[in-house]
Amino acid sequence: MIVLEDVERDFVVGDETVHALDQVSIAFEAGDYVSVMGPSGSGKSTLLNVLGLLDRPNSGSYRLFDQETRELGEEQRAALRRRHIGFVFQAFHLVSRLTAADNIGLPMMLAGIEPRARHQRVTEVLAALGLTDRAQHRPDQLSGGQRQRVAIGRAIVMRPSLLLADEPTGNLDQHAGGEVVELIERLNNDGITLIVVTHDKEVGRRARRHVRMVDGRIDRDTLHAHD
Repeated sequence: MIVLEDVERDFVVGDETVHALDQVSIAFEAGDYVSVMGPSGSGKSTLLNVLGLLDRPNSGSYRLFDQETRELGEEQRAALRRRHIGFVFQAFHLVSRLTAADNIGLPMMLAGIEPRARHQRVTEVLAALGLTDRAQHRPDQLSGGQRQRVAIGRAIVMRPSLLLADEPTGNLDQHAGGEVVELIERLNNDGITLIVVTHDKEVGRRARRHVRMVDGRIDRDTLHAHD
């Protein structure tokens, strides 16, 4: 499903070249549940951005669903993102003037899906997320946990096969964070491939596969058997 081979991503900071990803080779299978951990600056978010086609490697190969992505144009990359990839970020990134329902439906609107189908799918997602009674609330009228659920709804409304989550509980208290983790785990149980970048060891250990990054490299890649 996802194969990276010798992927490198460099950034120039002042007079120095930073190797954010240094010859990273890793593969993910459909339905995987993976946590990516490591110290700040280890390359976790850069890896997620490359996986999500938000960033392009300097060298190496990234194959997504048997398609080499490195040489694709921006329109082709955007089309792949729309079809296959959902994103959840620490900072929600909701549109403040839109309701919860409209935020969730935004990717469908941008994809040109007609209003009736859009409304039906958004209604289903709101119900699945326990947000039906918050459908017409704007982000400033929602709690942090509710805002993150709206962000997850927006990420899954196009029915992606891959969900990338970057510190999804980072701005939430323990209770709200636990609810969000349980929600994305239910999505994984339904078949979505889940890759979570986190500093939270409690969140990280819940995954079935643990990847640790250090200095832009894969330091450890282990399976964890759950009872």
